[in-house]
Amino acid sequence: MSMTVRRLTRAATAGLVAAAALTAAAHSAEAADTLGSAAAGQGRYFGTAVAANHLGEADYAATLDREFSSVTPENEMKWDATEPSRGTFTFGSADRIVDHAQSQGMDVRGHTLVWHSQLPSWVSSLGASDLRTAMNDHINGLMGHYKGEIHSWDVVNEAFQDGGSGARRSSPFQDKLGNGFIEEAFRTARAADPAAKLCYNDYNTDGVNAKSNAVYDMVEDFKSRGVPIDCVGFQSHFNSNSPVPSDYRQNLQRFADLGVDVQITELDIEGSGSAQAANYTKVVEACLAVSRCTGMTVWGVTDKYSWRSSGTPLLFDGDYDEKPAYDAVLSALGGSGDPGGPGDPGDPGDGALTCTATYTRTADWNSGYNGQVTITAGDEPISSWTATITLPAQQSVSSFWNGTPTLSGNVMTVRPSWNGTLAAGASTSFGFTVAKNGSDAALAVGTCTAS
Repeated sequence: MSMTVRRLTRAATAGLVAAAALTAAAHSAEAADTLGSAAAGQGRYFGTAVAANHLGEADYAATLDREFSSVTPENEMKWDATEPSRGTFTFGSADRIVDHAQSQGMDVRGHTLVWHSQLPSWVSSLGASDLRTAMNDHINGLMGHYKGEIHSWDVVNEAFQDGGSGARRSSPFQDKLGNGFIEEAFRTARAADPAAKLCYNDYNTDGVNAKSNAVYDMVEDFKSRGVPIDCVGFQSHFNSNSPVPSDYRQNLQRFADLGVDVQITELDIEGSGSAQAANYTKVVEACLAVSRCTGMTVWGVTDKYSWRSSGTPLLFDGDYDEKPAYDAVLSALGGSGDPGGPGDPGDPGDGALTCTATYTRTADWNSGYNGQVTITAGDEPISSWTATITLPAQQSVSSFWNGTPTLSGNVMTVRPSWNGTLAAGASTSFGFTVAKNGSDAALAVGTCTAS
């Protein structure tokens, strides 16, 4: 979608977004019974990372829309997703997340502009002069597309080494452009969208250590010289080997004292039960104790899609039921009540109709492949089903059988053409042929929804 079209689309939907925001404000005023409304009562946002290919899953979207006031695209705004070849930008999946967030009155965090990881191969092959141009062009292209629509951008991500050196991380940008690339990225970003908050984001900087000291020194230097930096993001990925540090709040405060906002940007805490709940409480209370801690983002909606799913690190389990950690966070934010959700009567897990979708690549050749999705009814018979499939950006479907697909971008929503009625435990399948168009990446199948 072009910048002009996005401007027109945003103008056309402004009334809808305003109405959603007013609804959210009214809800917050009535009762702080969700994460977003409780955080709003404390002057903060409470967000989550979102994957575009899960938005077609009913429970995922319902939990997202009910609980959160901010979203961060998990991968869809990274360099490999938005500029896979030089000068050619692809915004489809990121647009889908932004449009969904706007329709719900949510803010959007942009993640991320300059990072050593998830770079297309063409970036690393450039010489210094070309790389500088490409970096600035990428910032301008991505921020220009979303100008006025992103609350905060992670301008530079993870530029410092782990360990005790406090040194910069080796990367194409560091190795070819030197220390000045971070400052240049921030100055380019400010010019691209003066209204957006500009953040530096990193991990293992949650307590006072060599790495966080190095970041602190950089931010202090930037502030003293007028380099435009508005916020520092703390990823806050915690587990038994990397627990919530005892000086977490003090560390947030010392950065805030430099004159920048602090944001908890990728929070997840492995564990379960009361121990996990207590650790989440520590993080929330630390943010609330620092006036310039403007919000928190958990890195995913549900444990089953977490990048650390085996550690069950999020607030909702694989069935979207609220965990003790959810109750602890809501309580720490001053909220109360049970807003309802998939674990309530009438939802999956309490006698409602369910189904599962499993995928197999049944044939493969140089230019394409055949795929088959098997739909299996749960413990009760069903009369219809819906499944979503997300194709890699380059791939396209050339033929389809035993189902009726509707295409939106690279996401197909599939419904039965004749095979919707299934007895309890019974299965049916649909299939398709995909043209690879140069990409052999695996597609993603969302959760099945039954009726």
